[in-house]
Amino acid sequence: MYQTNMYEGMLAETTTLQGFNGDTINAYFARPLGPGPYPGLVLAHHMPGWDEWYKEITCRFARQGYATICPNLYYRAGHGTPEDVAAKVRAAGGIPDNQAVGDLAGAASFLRSLPVSNAKVGIFGTCSGGRHAYLTACQVQIFDALIDCWGGRVVMQESDLSQNQPVAPLDYTKDLECPLLGLFGEEDTSPTPEQVTRHEQELKKYGKPHEFHMYPGAGHGFFYHHRPMYRQAQAVDGWSKVFAFLEKYLTA
Repeated sequence: MYQTNMYEGMLAETTTLQGFNGDTINAYFARPLGPGPYPGLVLAHHMPGWDEWYKEITCRFARQGYATICPNLYYRAGHGTPEDVAAKVRAAGGIPDNQAVGDLAGAASFLRSLPVSNAKVGIFGTCSGGRHAYLTACQVQIFDALIDCWGGRVVMQESDLSQNQPVAPLDYTKDLECPLLGLFGEEDTSPTPEQVTRHEQELKKYGKPHEFHMYPGAGHGFFYHHRPMYRQAQAVDGWSKVFAFLEKYLTA
């Protein structure tokens, strides 16, 4: 627990890592200064892109004691403003699922290779990043904790599938090997409360450890303090649940 006489320091910088198919991509990395050991956390950014909000929370997690990395999942779409790059990705139907999984798995390997690592790594994502985080944790059993914040398109209809998204993440639930925290808003349309219920039914079917929280008065993106969708009370409670969950599974 923090005391006012403690030393505080943090390294935060852009770096590179080896992602899907051995590609070199860029990433934003932050960690506390000191010998550690520190737990690791991979952040899967949302469809608005590899943006300022994700850089901000990378540093927020680092200040809480986590070596945190947020890979640029849109690296191959080229460079520009986060909004412009995200628009190109959206027009292309999103990035391929296997590419996202490869990049996020590479980010986990990056963290585990650090001399200051405690050998535990979690994954966190919001919106499309929540979907990618869930998909990755199901397909690559290398994570010790998973946080999905309002990840849409985990539950998908046959008509929703595409070349980039050929299998619904829900169909991989049986392969999930780490505990899951899910945070959702009652007023969200992707995922809807009904889709969240369907997701939880699948988790219960396979006996997967999880805790889901559905917030009244909140819709999609209620953590985003820079947008009208922000809901202060729900976000404060949600963040407290995020940090309690990570402490339970990554720091013990």
